[in-house]
Amino acid sequence: MIVAALMTASFSAAAITPESSWEEVLKEAEGQTVYFNAWGGSPQINQYLRWANQSLQSEYKVTLEHVKVGDIAETVNRLLAEKTAGKHTGGSVDMVWINGENFKSMKQHALLWGPFVTMLPNWQYVDKSLPIDVDFTEPTLGLEAPWGVGQLVFIHDTERLKKPPRSFNALLDYAQENPGRISYPQPPEFHGSSFLKAALIELSGNDERLYKPVNHDEFDTISAPLWQYLDALHKVAWQKGQRFPASSAETKQLLDDGQLDLAITFNPNDANASIAAGSLTPSAHTFAFEKGALSNIHFMGIPWNAENAAGALVAINFLISPEAQIRKSDSEVWGDPAIIDTSKLTGETQGFDLFPSLPEPHPSWQVALEESWQQRYGVQ
Repeated sequence: MIVAALMTASFSAAAITPESSWEEVLKEAEGQTVYFNAWGGSPQINQYLRWANQSLQSEYKVTLEHVKVGDIAETVNRLLAEKTAGKHTGGSVDMVWINGENFKSMKQHALLWGPFVTMLPNWQYVDKSLPIDVDFTEPTLGLEAPWGVGQLVFIHDTERLKKPPRSFNALLDYAQENPGRISYPQPPEFHGSSFLKAALIELSGNDERLYKPVNHDEFDTISAPLWQYLDALHKVAWQKGQRFPASSAETKQLLDDGQLDLAITFNPNDANASIAAGSLTPSAHTFAFEKGALSNIHFMGIPWNAENAAGALVAINFLISPEAQIRKSDSEVWGDPAIIDTSKLTGETQGFDLFPSLPEPHPSWQVALEESWQQRYGVQ
């Protein structure tokens, strides 16, 4: 039913449709400026997107304008407002960096243009063995294109902490033995919310109900081990749990300043990238807990009312190209794992091994956990 709604209401924003040829897409895209709403909190990512813009201008006469946002939910809300107001053409957003709850919301409200991924010439290079068909258990149906792989991992300074804790229970033991040295970003910041989900997976014994929509009659029972855990952790956390880092970047800064013993990131190559950028000591090292790392794919989508859908298609096609993906995975550029199948390429490529993966819970769990966390621990 959702797909039918999308198919009947999604394509008035541009002359092209998912049935258009790539030649038609390229012709319409020429001269367009694509407004790409994406997180703007990483200097490395921002610099990478500046390079992508230069390449797109040179090769396709398409301009990629990075609209920096703190939380893509802000963009989703703006698109919902545009749809409510009947703005079905000439939208303010041409392209979004999304996954999880934001994708689910855009899909449910028919805010996405597509399906489009099989239109892309570079789709042939995407590694189809990756979980690109689902996003936090939600089928993607070709409405978003994969961009990279994320894993929730930790960074420590091997000169200060030679044997870091390798489970959430071990993390609590360490925090109790070393008060003030452990923390995590404040939910609903992405990394903080991911910390909650990963902890609940381990503490609940990977309860199968986490991968289904939240049953609110069962929520308190299933989540109880998490709140008991956090009650104990916050007593011995950095700032005694009265303040939390604002972001992953702040945890890395606190690690580098010697205030925290662990930083948290969703990029398994972040330590290498940060060392290359000079923001972490060369003795910084990334590790995952023994049970595995919470993992997902992050994606790019096109709003249903995009003014420049053709340009967005060209930009997305470029960003999943071998050239762009290999550059993105370079530690000295961004260090974000590639989603292309490198076995299809010739020549030397840069890469690294991912950690064993834990799948994301159903997106409704993120919302429920964030709301409950705020009620219990929210810091104004």
